[in-house]
Amino acid sequence: MYYVICYDVTEDRIRAKVSKLLEGHGLRVQKSVFECSDLTERQLLRLMDKLDRLIDHTTDNVRLYRQCKGCLAQFDLVGIGKKPELAASGYY
Repeated sequence: MYYVICYDVTEDRIRAKVSKLLEGHGLRVQKSVFECSDLTERQLLRLMDKLDRLIDHTTDNVRLYRQCKGCLAQFDLVGIGKKPELAASGYY
């Protein structure tokens, strides 16, 4: 499955930790947005658990959007960047 994960974290120190955690799982496409491909359900659950423990639930949020191959095929982009490429084995 392909995931788009975005976050809004107020505290600089926590935001840096969230960013570093996500860098290990996907590609940064905007300052607070990552595209993650090839995550297993188990890896995703572990990642979400770590994010859940990092953020302040009164001020911060992390959003995860699951994208199927059909949805990615309908992807639109305005400006700089690259469209996700669908490989034969998966998404990248």
